[in-house]
Amino acid sequence: MQLLRLTQKTEFSEVFLPLPSSKSESNRALVIDALTDGENILSNLAEARDTQTMIRLLQTNPAVFDVLDAGTTMRFLTAFVAVTNQQKVMTGTPRMCQRPIGILVDALRSLGAEIHYLGTEGYPPLAVQGLPSQLTEKIRIRGDVSSQYISAILMIAPLLPLGLELEVEGKVGSRTYIEMTLELMAQFGIVYSWNGNTIKITPQPYRATHFAVESDWSGASYWFSLLACADSGSFFLKGLKEKSLQGDAAIVEIMAHLGIRSTFQEGGLLLEKQVVTGLKSWDFTHCPDLAQTVAVTCAILGQNAVFTGLESLRIKETDRIHALQQELAKFHAELREISPDTFQVIPSVTMPRRVQIHTYEDHRMAMAFMPLVTKTELWIEDPEVVNKSYPSFWTQVEQAGIRQEILSQNLL
Repeated sequence: MQLLRLTQKTEFSEVFLPLPSSKSESNRALVIDALTDGENILSNLAEARDTQTMIRLLQTNPAVFDVLDAGTTMRFLTAFVAVTNQQKVMTGTPRMCQRPIGILVDALRSLGAEIHYLGTEGYPPLAVQGLPSQLTEKIRIRGDVSSQYISAILMIAPLLPLGLELEVEGKVGSRTYIEMTLELMAQFGIVYSWNGNTIKITPQPYRATHFAVESDWSGASYWFSLLACADSGSFFLKGLKEKSLQGDAAIVEIMAHLGIRSTFQEGGLLLEKQVVTGLKSWDFTHCPDLAQTVAVTCAILGQNAVFTGLESLRIKETDRIHALQQELAKFHAELREISPDTFQVIPSVTMPRRVQIHTYEDHRMAMAFMPLVTKTELWIEDPEVVNKSYPSFWTQVEQAGIRQEILSQNLL
């Protein structure tokens, strides 16, 4: 097992960091581009493995779409294959085939798609055999499981002969990602309405355009956390915009409570250390990808914060609730379950001389726990897992002045 050892560092002086492009924006833009026969000019696409997988599959168009571990790619391309009347097998890694897709398949079937499970009902792999005719324009989808199901359906809606009237049932999770999808569609010429829990899209063509992908706010969150946990310093994060489509821009408001002053300047965002005022609670319903980062930050900074809106974390790359609980315990912190949707961070009181983090094949576990390097010697298992979303992450950690060493085996 490969390990990355990081030497403790507590101060950072005027670090300039070019952030990766948003894979969320990139993947949506690529699907829309494919639905307009590639007539758009897309720039600044993400280098993330998920996005590169999407590009490869759309360009080579194999009979089997193996998405590896890319959940967004699986969900978006399942809808894409159906509406374009292609016959494909959709599959991925063993973990990908344990992640549910039944809600999306049921919605596509109700529209008229022919889809068959090749293994366990409700999970990949799938055989998609097109959408020969539209059976209805009105469907319902639960809003509390994954916004990606909803986004997948919305992006194909303009190509449906009858259009779409989609009712989102119950609590809407990750609403900002649905808003991102609709706003991106609007930039490619689509007109829609969203009243209450109902989204309506009439049959209409996408319009070819130029689209530049913004830098990734999820990737930015790890640098907010690192500086919050450090003794002093400043970071300049390149490529972030004050008016963003990304819900994870909420990290600015969250980290203002945890000791980070954020100032937008030409070309990006300046982060500066300030006094921690305290974070008592936060609802992550619309920004679940920030939960791991903020939990680790609170555990390090001594914040007894209460988190809600974590339902979707159990069906991500790993069960992120379980993973957080296991790894926080390694430095005597805790994510305590108060109720099925309410958790409290119990911060660390004492810090071990060194901590080794298991990453559970989850890129965000590796990056979220990186700020521990401000308090102890840190060892990260399977560091290359970050390639899923942020291939240059460890290079930039080194550029920030944190010494690294690759170890080939467990020496603890």
